[in-house]
Amino acid sequence: MSAVAELHGVAKRYPGNPPVEALREVDLHIERGELVGIVGPSGSGKSTLLHVLGTLDRPTEGTVRIAGHDIATMSDRDLSALRAWRIGFVFQSFFLLGGETSLDNVADGLLYRGERPAVRRRAAAEALERVGLGHRLTHRPGTLSGGERQRVAIARALANEPALLLADEPTGALDSINGEAVMRLLRAACKNGVAGLVVTHDAQLASWADRVVFLRDGRVVDQTVASPGPESLLAADRR
Repeated sequence: MSAVAELHGVAKRYPGNPPVEALREVDLHIERGELVGIVGPSGSGKSTLLHVLGTLDRPTEGTVRIAGHDIATMSDRDLSALRAWRIGFVFQSFFLLGGETSLDNVADGLLYRGERPAVRRRAAAEALERVGLGHRLTHRPGTLSGGERQRVAIARALANEPALLLADEPTGALDSINGEAVMRLLRAACKNGVAGLVVTHDAQLASWADRVVFLRDGRVVDQTVASPGPESLLAADRR
């Protein structure tokens, strides 16, 4: 495996009196094919960490490398291109356009790549097939369940074949069954070579990750290999 995302000595400080130390001396790497879970209490820096990894925010200190690129050396335009080609995002609130079909919502995620409409729609259809929604291409979000809408959002993130997939509380608005289905999809994406990171408050769902990183007050306080695996946990629950 090789590291797709690397953080070395990363700090993020927001101005104020006193300043807000959102991240403090964070070292983290995410390998190709690995799903990493990020767990911590509210205000621990989970979302800030995701924003830094997604190049949506620059660190105050330290080094961030995504797919081999040091983001400190990149212009805002270059970072936009990096996000369009190498990073996929999944959020708790789906962020789907209500007036568009599933196919168009996914295809719109490829707009910044400058692909022709036919290419974008073909990639969108293939991504929706991968998440089990090939029969929902023409459905609008209002006619889909919460789990289906999140699967559309995952298809949108995967359609550009990203190197890094970032998911911020992707199961927060779902019941446990749909939450597990989403985690299965994220694991499947990583088995196909994507490096994945999922922020979750649910320790049970975090067990689907290969490795769990615990944050508190902006610091990494512990890292564990998830054990037992999710299939074992589910089997134990059913007995």
